[in-house]
Amino acid sequence: MAKVLNVAIVSAEQEIYSGTAAMVSATAQLGELGVTPGHSPLLTQLAPGDVRVVHANGEEEIVYVSGGMLEIQPDVVTILSDTAIRATDLDEKAAMEAKQRAEERIAQQKDDYDFARARAELAQAAAQLRTIQKLRQSGRA
Repeated sequence: MAKVLNVAIVSAEQEIYSGTAAMVSATAQLGELGVTPGHSPLLTQLAPGDVRVVHANGEEEIVYVSGGMLEIQPDVVTILSDTAIRATDLDEKAAMEAKQRAEERIAQQKDDYDFARARAELAQAAAQLRTIQKLRQSGRA
C-alpha cells in the first residue's frame, strides 16, 4: 500500500476535512508549500489562500483558509485556521463585494487601523476569488 498522509483541516467552527491524502499543498507566508509522506517536521504560518488535498486516486479537494497555522509531521498534516471553507461553498458575489469594499476603504485612508484592516480584508477576498478560479480550472465548479 502506498504511503499516505493523515490530514486534518480545522476552523474555529468545525472540522472541514479529516482523512488521508497523497499530497497537500498550501500557501505559507513565504510561498507555496507541497507536503508528501515522509516530509520533515515543520510549523509555519499560512497566508490566506487555498489548501489542496490530493487523494491517492488523483482526485483533489480545495479548501479556502483565511490564514492560520500548518503543522507537518512525517505522516501527519494539521491545519488550524480561524476560517476554513470548502471551495465549492465559497460565494463569489460576496467575495467580489468584500474586495470592492476593502479597495474603497484603502482609497479613503482614514487612519492606520482602518487601512490595516482593509488590507487584511482585501487579502482574504482576493484569496477567496483565486480559490474559486482554481476550482473552475480544475473543472469542478
